[in-house]
Amino acid sequence: MTKYTEEHIQSLDWKEHIRLRPGMYIGKLGDGSSADDGIYVLLKEVLDNSIDEHVMGYGSEIEVKLEENTITVRDYGRGIPLGKVVDCVSKINTGGKYDSRAFKKSVGLNGVGTKAVNALSEHFGVSAFREDKIKTAHFQFGNLTQDAPVKKMVAKNGTEIIFTPDSTIFKDYRFKPEIIEAQLWNYAYLNAGLKLRFNDKVIVSRNGLLDLLDKKTAQENLRYPIIHLQGEDIEIALTHGNSYGEQYYSFVNGQFTTQGGTHLSAFKESLVKVVRDHFNKNFDPKDVRSSIFAAISVRIEEPVFESQTKTKLGSNDVGKEGPTIRTFVNDFLSRELDNFLHRNSEVAEILLRRIQQSEKERKEMAGIRKLANKRAKKANIHNKKLRDCRVHFNDNKKNEEDRLKSTIFITEGDSASGSLTKARNVQHQAVFSLRGKPLNCHGLTKKVVYQNEEFNLLQHALNIEDALEDLRYNRIVIATDADVDGMHIRLLLLTFFLQFFPELVRAGHLYILETPLFRVRDKKQTFYCYSENEKLKAVEKLKGKAEITRFKGLGEISPNEFEDFISDNIKLEQVVFNEETDLDSILAYYMGKNTPERQEFIIENLKAEIDRIMAEEEEKLAAISNGEPVLA
Repeated sequence: MTKYTEEHIQSLDWKEHIRLRPGMYIGKLGDGSSADDGIYVLLKEVLDNSIDEHVMGYGSEIEVKLEENTITVRDYGRGIPLGKVVDCVSKINTGGKYDSRAFKKSVGLNGVGTKAVNALSEHFGVSAFREDKIKTAHFQFGNLTQDAPVKKMVAKNGTEIIFTPDSTIFKDYRFKPEIIEAQLWNYAYLNAGLKLRFNDKVIVSRNGLLDLLDKKTAQENLRYPIIHLQGEDIEIALTHGNSYGEQYYSFVNGQFTTQGGTHLSAFKESLVKVVRDHFNKNFDPKDVRSSIFAAISVRIEEPVFESQTKTKLGSNDVGKEGPTIRTFVNDFLSRELDNFLHRNSEVAEILLRRIQQSEKERKEMAGIRKLANKRAKKANIHNKKLRDCRVHFNDNKKNEEDRLKSTIFITEGDSASGSLTKARNVQHQAVFSLRGKPLNCHGLTKKVVYQNEEFNLLQHALNIEDALEDLRYNRIVIATDADVDGMHIRLLLLTFFLQFFPELVRAGHLYILETPLFRVRDKKQTFYCYSENEKLKAVEKLKGKAEITRFKGLGEISPNEFEDFISDNIKLEQVVFNEETDLDSILAYYMGKNTPERQEFIIENLKAEIDRIMAEEEEKLAAISNGEPVLA
């Protein structure tokens, strides 16, 4: 038995605690392939301070530069007081946000943000410009390396932060410019008129959430023009389309609350109430919100978020002496949206027809759903299809942190699902096994989700029948073989999600599992390679004396090996929904009838593939003649 004594009690300073438990401060680490990876949270923490300066009326321009993996952010606000520059970025619980006279309705309230960036960066520099003077300091891993004295320098007031994330914490990371650009656009939409410069691009919005929703619905067939409502500390934009599901973009004090919270719940409830009152009909909430696209932004004093990453609002009050958020949002919508519908009777009529259409479709589906649910219950999904994780063995006891860690792998075939089941982390990872290839559901109605046993059972496993908020797993990972059949199954599953549950994809829950194509080893070392180029490098490292295995399917990878690929070293490619892409056209091209355009594409690429295979075979023959090892 291990003794528990005074020597087991440790005290960590601020940077040691952040570096030991980074997830408490920035959520997941990641490698930069996903928008919620830690390196983008670091950037957000820096940008939040610059945005707060703008909101307070100081500075109308922010510059962001990306050079390899180093980010520079320069704002033109008031600048950190020169005597407190070092303290503000290296002393926990130190900052201007505690004084409501200096900052009101800001998002950075706990004095941790830039300290976390500092502690998790291999280089961090800060410069404050005030009254033609400059104060600069530099750090490594949170340790002060240079504390320069205040100097005279003619420059605009403001603050400049430069940082390079620590590569020992963020393994093999890389900033993606398109993710940063999307991040900056969100700031632009919420701060109309603010100019953001990103390398050689200028990002600016003149119409706030109207511009945001206009871009997000660029390829949608909207029922009516976007309704844009603005008031003091609140802005709302909404419209209805034809696609399945509901899509919301919610913000608090400029923070993109991807998990929603009290303000979004208040909006959804208030919208239903206003529409019911306006038409004097007791509509089902699902019919009112079906196919909706909406954005809401509120500014409140001292917001309380449910996590350090501030993705879900927990506050219930607008201010110390103000109304509850529910009352605040409801009063605004009751007045502004009702007035809009009275003044624009043609839009009101279109909205009414959309609700009635949804009501008709829902009632037609009721019988089909009831029968399908009986079949799903009889099929006993938890025994035949789903190997659940412990987080969900008792759904009543799960918490938000566990839910965010939860992952489900969707795979095909007994061998692949068997390997995954043996290798997974039982606490947070589940496996759903498909039987054969799924149905190509392109162009079909949602009836197929209930009439097709595989789709119906998958829907039940994910718990996405009614609302995205009920999703049981934060990450849905498509895990198929890296061959033609595997790619086809991947496309069929992507079609299923994009066709019937696009909001799930938009919210960033869908991923593709990347597994190694080759194993290159000798008696001492083993390399797992994800591309032909990596294989060649591994062979070079082993000086040519290597055994090379080509993995044709997931079932060929042993559980011991698989464990390494789906734990801390997991490689996931997030399925990103690009609003500028015409989804209907893409699905029709890949999953529709064999069009002349697709035939031409296949013929051209088939020729290129044949040329590649022939070149590979020539390499093998040359290697054999030289006595070199070849693929197993």
